[in-house]
Amino acid sequence: MKQVRLKDKTFRISIPYDEISTAIDKVAVKLNNDFRDCEDIPILLCVLNGSIMFLGELMKRVEFNCQIVSTKLTSYEGTSSTGRVKQALGLTADITGRRVIIVEDIVDTGNTIVELQQILAEAGAKESRICTLLYKPAACRKDIRLDYYAMEIPNDFIVGFGLDYDELGRNLKDIYTLVEE
Repeated sequence: MKQVRLKDKTFRISIPYDEISTAIDKVAVKLNNDFRDCEDIPILLCVLNGSIMFLGELMKRVEFNCQIVSTKLTSYEGTSSTGRVKQALGLTADITGRRVIIVEDIVDTGNTIVELQQILAEAGAKESRICTLLYKPAACRKDIRLDYYAMEIPNDFIVGFGLDYDELGRNLKDIYTLVEE
């Protein structure tokens, strides 16, 4: 599919699955280098719902023992960020004294990551690292350090591979960019 229609919007393919997969391979190599010989068991924190596909692909490639924990934060309505981050689902396990690798689908404004790092610190995490599939440097308004990211992208609205428009399009294996009409 070169284009898809979701509700009232049209999206064109911008990143095919093969490119996504190759980028995930590179992130996994870095994670494996950093955690392969660790004696503790790090947590991969799935930020629902968007990072499910990224986490699923990443888990196939990691070569160290890990535990999966989830949380859900929301900040988008339609195609734009509200600027407010709400915790829709708390952490699904105790993370006290644990190393946490935040697995995100996208870092754009940085608001969600900053809020999430605060939540993890308050919950007693020993350390938190950020691992994201996509990074939009032109949209980022926070001073954050990304430990691992697969791809840098322009400040366009995108769907697919876990990302959505009003909860639609997450199931697309490629990534699509909004077509201005």
